[in-house]
Amino acid sequence: MTVIRGLAAIILLSLGYVSISSGQENKTVNPAPAPPNLLLLVYQEFPYGKANARNKLEAAIARACNRLEVPNSWIALQSLTGAREVLSFDPFDSFEQLERSFDGWKKIYTAHPDLARMQEEVDALLTNERTIVAVRRDDLGYRTDNIDLSEMRFMRVVEVRLAPGHESEFVESFKILGEAYEKIKADSPWVVYQVNLGMQSPGFLIFMPMNALKQNDDLLSWKENLQEAEGEEAMKRLQQIARESYVNTESNLYAVNSEMSHVSKEFVAGDPNFWTPMTIPAAKPVGRKGTVIPVADQSTAKAIVRKTEEKLQNQ
Repeated sequence: MTVIRGLAAIILLSLGYVSISSGQENKTVNPAPAPPNLLLLVYQEFPYGKANARNKLEAAIARACNRLEVPNSWIALQSLTGAREVLSFDPFDSFEQLERSFDGWKKIYTAHPDLARMQEEVDALLTNERTIVAVRRDDLGYRTDNIDLSEMRFMRVVEVRLAPGHESEFVESFKILGEAYEKIKADSPWVVYQVNLGMQSPGFLIFMPMNALKQNDDLLSWKENLQEAEGEEAMKRLQQIARESYVNTESNLYAVNSEMSHVSKEFVAGDPNFWTPMTIPAAKPVGRKGTVIPVADQSTAKAIVRKTEEKLQNQ
């Protein structure tokens, strides 16, 4: 859902910043649990005391969108470290699909004004927002074929900003690191994206999906083994690159919020118990005591939006 705000400024894509080829470009939603070719990332911050209201609105929007044919999917990540923020992780196959999504959301909002109003309420709570578009770098990832985003419960995100003209040194450093991980047979994969739009200096983003926080313990335990696997010369080279090329690095941890996420049915199949939205209880059940009306039994998506709004107002 956050794609619509970022796209208004990012639709400079027609200038041809990058070209991505894909045999999947006819899809409106990327169903694969693998890391996408293209990422739209929207970082949002909210004032203290407003997070709960914001989360309720986003969950209501996600439930409504689960019953509609919306142009794209997203995974909501809530920060556990760093700034108090929510990161929307929106996968795309290409810039062409991104542009189609922009047009699609305009039609959705026109057809469902109640949905548009809820999104405006979310926007009104914002204190800060930044949007980034990034392209996957297959040459820099580590065991990316083992990544299944449907199994993700936490995400470690490392943001690296470089001095202009030093992209090649970053590439060199991550190839050294990847070779060292292979030597010790580390089993925590990562995927690297190069920032294409939305950041002043050259930048890269490293994503390490985790199904449990204990994987951080593995990272700590591998430290000495990694240094030994890299070798003295490689270690010196990595330190030199960090001194001369890196302007800033930041590493943060996020937790997946499935209630505020909207993913495809194919994606949900990876772990239905986690991704399947909860049923919505009726305000006044008819018939047996405790009757629950599932989302799928509602007559129309518009009716769901109205019922959800009423529920939120009564809470």
